[in-house]
Amino acid sequence: MRSSLLATAIATGLGLTALTAAGNAHAAPPAVTAEQLAQLQAQIASLQAQVAELQAQNDAQSEVNVTQAKAIEATADTQKTVDGLKKLVNDTKIGGRIFFDATHVDQENNGKKTDATGYGIDVKRFYLTVDHKFTDVWSANLTTDFQYLSAISNTEVFVKKAYLQGKFSDAFFFRVGAADMAWIPFVEKYYGMRYVENTLTDRLSYGTSSDWGVHAGGELSDSMFNYAVSVVNGRGYRNPSRSEGMDVEGRFGFAPTQNTIIAVGGYNGKRGLDVESTNPPQTAERWNALAAYASPKFRVGAEYFQAKNWAVTNVREDKADGYSFWASVTLTDGGITAFGRYDKAKLSKDIDPSLEDTYYNIGVEFPVVKGFKLATVYKNTHRENSTSTDVKTNEFGVWGDVSF
Repeated sequence: MRSSLLATAIATGLGLTALTAAGNAHAAPPAVTAEQLAQLQAQIASLQAQVAELQAQNDAQSEVNVTQAKAIEATADTQKTVDGLKKLVNDTKIGGRIFFDATHVDQENNGKKTDATGYGIDVKRFYLTVDHKFTDVWSANLTTDFQYLSAISNTEVFVKKAYLQGKFSDAFFFRVGAADMAWIPFVEKYYGMRYVENTLTDRLSYGTSSDWGVHAGGELSDSMFNYAVSVVNGRGYRNPSRSEGMDVEGRFGFAPTQNTIIAVGGYNGKRGLDVESTNPPQTAERWNALAAYASPKFRVGAEYFQAKNWAVTNVREDKADGYSFWASVTLTDGGITAFGRYDKAKLSKDIDPSLEDTYYNIGVEFPVVKGFKLATVYKNTHRENSTSTDVKTNEFGVWGDVSF
C-alpha cells in the first residue's frame, strides 16, 4: 500500500511537470486558481500523512519482530537449562540405607558381667549414596558410611565408596578408588540378612567389604560365570594409607541356575603394613568358598574360609579357619520370614589351638512397607580357649533395615 501511495504522489508530480513543460513549449498555461492549489496541497499533505503512518507501522512491526526474536532465544536458553537439569536428574541417583537395632545385651567374661551388658540403640550403618552416569560407559559413585555404637559411645563417619567406573560390557568393568571388594559384598547378596549380622569373614575381621585401589569384574555366558579382582592398599576403606606393595583379592563364581552359586576366592598381601620403616615378617593369605541358593521364597547357603598369618606382624606363623551355615524361608504371602544361622571358627590353630568362636542366631523378619523391614532376633556368641578366655554374649531385640 505504501508503494502505491508513493507511486500516486510521484505520478501527480510528473503530471504537473509535464503540463508546465508543454505550456512553455507551445503557449502559456492556464491560470491555476487558489482553490485548485489548495486541493492539490491537501492531497499532498494526505499522502505524506499516510506515508508517515506506514513508516510508523513498519517501525512498530520491526520492534515486535526484535522482541519476538529475543523471546524465542530466551525460550531456547530456558529449554536448554531445563533439558540439562532433566538429564542431571535422570542420570543421578541418590539413595540411602540404614541398619539399626534396639536390643538388650547380656555379656559375661569368665563368669562376670561386663560393661557391655544392658539396653541400647545402635545405628550400625547409615549409607548415603550418590551415583551419577556420565555416559553409558562412564559413571561415578560416592557412598558415605555413618555408624553409632552404644557399647563404645562413639559416632564415626567414613567414605565407604568413592570411585570412577568404566563399564564396557557385562563381561568387563573396572573401578578406580574405594569400591566393593571381590568377596564379602558378593556373599552378602546371597545371605540376605546383612542388617542382622555381618557374614562370617567380615564378622571375624578376616576381610573387608571395601578398599582403595583398582577393581575389575564382570559376568560371562549369560551370567553363568562371574569374576572379580581387586588390587588394593590392604588397610580397608577407613584407612587410605600408602605401603610398599599392593594386596590382591579375587573371586570366580559359577551359577548353574539363576538362583544358585558356587564360588571360590582368595587374598594375598601384607595388609598395608609394609611401610618404609617396617617390613612385616609374614604375608597374609586367605581362601574362601561359597555354595548357596537364593530365591524370593527360600535361601540356604554355606561359607568357608581358611586364613594364614592374618596378623602379619606375628613372628610365628598361625592359621585360622571357619564355616557358616544359614537358611531362611518365607512363611506368608506378606513376606514374614523365619531364618537362622550357625558359625564355627578356630581362630589360632598353631599358636592357641583351643581358641574358638561359636555364633548362632534365630529370628523372624517382618516387612513393614516397601523399603522397611524389622526382625526380632536372638543371638548367641561364645569365644573361649582352654586358659583365660571365656566370653559369652547373649543379645535379644529388634533389628531394622531401611532403604530409600
